Amino acid sequence: MKLLIAIPAYNEEQSIEPIIQRSLAAREYITAMSPVDEVDIAVVSDGSTDRTLEIAKTHDHEIKVIGFERNRGYGAAIQEAWKQSDADLLGFLDADGTCDPRFFATLCRVIEADRADVAIGCRMNKESKMPALRRVGNTIFATLLGLFSSTRVRDTASGMRVVRRASLDKLEPLPTGMHFTPAMSARAMLDRNLKMHEIDMPYAEREGRSKLSVVRDGIRFLKVIVEAAFLYRPERPLSMLASVCLAAAVLLMIEPSIYYLTHRAVAEWMIYRFIVSNLAGVAAFLLFSASYVTARIVAMTLQNGNPRRSATSVTRVFLHSGSFWVVPLLLMFFGGLLVLPSFLELVRTGATYEHWSRFIAMSFLFSLAIILLTTRACDYILDLLESRLEFLRRRTLERQGKVAA
Repeated sequence: MKLLIAIPAYNEEQSIEPIIQRSLAAREYITAMSPVDEVDIAVVSDGSTDRTLEIAKTHDHEIKVIGFERNRGYGAAIQEAWKQSDADLLGFLDADGTCDPRFFATLCRVIEADRADVAIGCRMNKESKMPALRRVGNTIFATLLGLFSSTRVRDTASGMRVVRRASLDKLEPLPTGMHFTPAMSARAMLDRNLKMHEIDMPYAEREGRSKLSVVRDGIRFLKVIVEAAFLYRPERPLSMLASVCLAAAVLLMIEPSIYYLTHRAVAEWMIYRFIVSNLAGVAAFLLFSASYVTARIVAMTLQNGNPRRSATSVTRVFLHSGSFWVVPLLLMFFGGLLVLPSFLELVRTGATYEHWSRFIAMSFLFSLAIILLTTRACDYILDLLESRLEFLRRRTLERQGKVAA
């Protein structure tokens, strides 16, 4: 089994020589302490304007040296090294001297023992010398990603990790910039077909000036996490937004409800709360509906053709039960009852003076009924699409079997 250690470097003339020497020295340790029996090293100078490439080339008899004429980005440098390698395990570490190359032995042992797709070194530990500001940022990103994925990884942007080549297709496409690492972490955590393992590692102070921009790269990190969440687990962020809207709708109606129970009357000052609560409530149920529908779509296309793995089972059972149709009918029935006196008054006298609160309540109940019926219609369409995709999948496999035979 071969391991590639890719070292992306942009203007790292102060640290490139030491990290190359340390990586070369770590080869014997890695092969002795892990399943790896061969270690390749590749340094990628990412458009460096200092002596980084010149220094790296003094070792071109021992390592592979790749030079970009212009700066393409941290992720692009790593991916180019991976592309030019035939290694089974693809690793990388930063050129700033903060990580110990010998730790690849631990990562390789873990990725093989656990049959993981990605193994990362975690810098968020007591021995780490990571700056406080980066610790805070990492904690925020890890917490956010944990909410979306239901798994916990403390260091989403770790610059030392190993990826199984066979799993690379499931992770791509990956960005070319500094947000390469959090994008990989997000996809590995959110894709149910991937497994990522995190191991504490030592982390030293870097040599030279950091290329990371806290604000610019922080925004990019946040963007890739949110994008990955909507790609692999859209039901999570949508359900969270739905819960916020539903909570707002309920909170807005607490005071009017207490007033009504106390005085048996609806006051005029409540109209704004009724309207906004109605809007928030409808938005909540629309988002819940969207979370179910998008979960089915993602599962059908990205989860090995098995939509039931991520679709909410309780919602699916409810939508396909015979009692489902009773719910929208009851909602419309009670909504109609609220304005029936107004309708009869309108027929009898040509005018109506029913209180506005009944019409807002009727609108909310009818909206819920329409959302339920629309969700059921979408679910039916997805059932048809699922059957068609399954037929095409089976036919493709049969044809491939005949060709192979």
